[in-house]
Amino acid sequence: MATTALAGQQIGMMGKAAVKPQRRTQSLAERNHELFEAQRKARRGPTPEVFFAKHIDNTRLVKADDPERRREMRQFAVAMSMLFVLVMVYVWQHFLAIEIGYKVEAQKQQVEQLREENRQLRLTEAQLTDPERIDKIAKQLGLDAPQPGQVVRPDGSLLPAGAVVAQSNALALVAQ
Repeated sequence: MATTALAGQQIGMMGKAAVKPQRRTQSLAERNHELFEAQRKARRGPTPEVFFAKHIDNTRLVKADDPERRREMRQFAVAMSMLFVLVMVYVWQHFLAIEIGYKVEAQKQQVEQLREENRQLRLTEAQLTDPERIDKIAKQLGLDAPQPGQVVRPDGSLLPAGAVVAQSNALALVAQ
């Protein structure tokens, strides 16, 4: 009976503290301090307050299977997978286009380089096949015009001594 009276007294004191009008400027720490003091006054004697920790063991609990939630999660996973695949395809195409652009530019540079090399080779060929240059080099080496019978055709036959291989007759066109 005494414990019931003491418990009732504690509840009454706590109720009075709770019924007290709260100021807006009163902080949470001040309020907790007041409640703690009210509990301390309600206690009988200098006995300290003892709290016991209650350990809860949930290892034996089994989570209930929710088929609707599982279906929703499966649909969500499929949707996210599809989105991921689409994004990866887009990124792959984008990088492939960039790589192809680099290859095209490299090939354009190579074409320009080959055109320049071709131009240089044509210029060199024109310089080397210049008849005046060939004639000058032949005279420096002591070569003269071939004598009749010295010329050998590519098929291996010799030209007759009195034959002329090529002649040019200058035709005069008279305009009337």
